Amino acid sequence: MRLSAPVFQLKRKAKLMARRHGVTLNEALDQIAREEGFPRWSALSAALSGGTSSLPLLSALSCGDLLLLAGRPGQGKTKLGLQLLLDAVREGRQAFLFTLDFTASQAKKHLQTLDASGGSLAESVQIFTSDQISAEYIVQHMSGQRPGTIAVIDFLQLLEQQRSKPALSAQLETLSAFARGAGVILGFMSQIDRSYLASDKEFPGMEDVRLPNHADLSHFTKACFLQDGKAHFQAV
Repeated sequence: MRLSAPVFQLKRKAKLMARRHGVTLNEALDQIAREEGFPRWSALSAALSGGTSSLPLLSALSCGDLLLLAGRPGQGKTKLGLQLLLDAVREGRQAFLFTLDFTASQAKKHLQTLDASGGSLAESVQIFTSDQISAEYIVQHMSGQRPGTIAVIDFLQLLEQQRSKPALSAQLETLSAFARGAGVILGFMSQIDRSYLASDKEFPGMEDVRLPNHADLSHFTKACFLQDGKAHFQAV
C-alpha cells in the first residue's frame, strides 16, 4: 500500500488542519484518511498493521528479559504477542499466555488463526484467564520452568484493575526479580495513551504508555513499539 506521504507527516498535516479549521484531531485524521482512500483513520492504521507478525522478535530476547509490547488499538500488538508464543513453541520452548482480556476459547481461536502448522503449535500454549492473574499468580504458575520459557501477559494495565491486587510498580518489581532468577522471559502487551496521536513522533515511547496510576517502568529491559505497520525495537 502506497500513501502520499509517510504516516508521521500525515499526522502532522492532520494536527495543523485541526488547528486551522477548529475541528478535533480525530476529525482531521479521518479527513486525511479519506484523502488517502480510507473511510476513517482507524481503517488506514489497520491496513498498515499486517506487516508486524513476522518480526524476528524472539531472537532479540534474552533469558530474564521483561519486554514491553505497546501500541495504540489496531496496531497489531496482540497479533505479535501471540506470534511470539507460537515461535517459542516452534523452538521447543514452553509458552504461557496470561490474559485478562480474552476468554480461553477466544485466545485459543486467535492462536489457531495465526498457527501456520495447522493448530499443533497453538495447542501447546498454556492459557490462563483467571481474574486472579497478578504477579503472585504468574510466579506460582511459572515456578520451576526451564530458562528461556516465555509468557505473554495481556495486558499490563489490567494487572492492577482490582484494588485487592498490589500496585503495578510492586508487581513489576516482583516479576522482574522472578524473571532474572528463573531465566524466563515475560512480555507485556500495553496500551498507548491517545495523546500520542497529537505528537509528531513516528513511534510512541515509554513516556506514551497509558498509566491510570503512576508505575515504575524501569523494570523493563526491552521494548517494541508498533505504529502504522512498522515496529521499533529498543533496549530500555
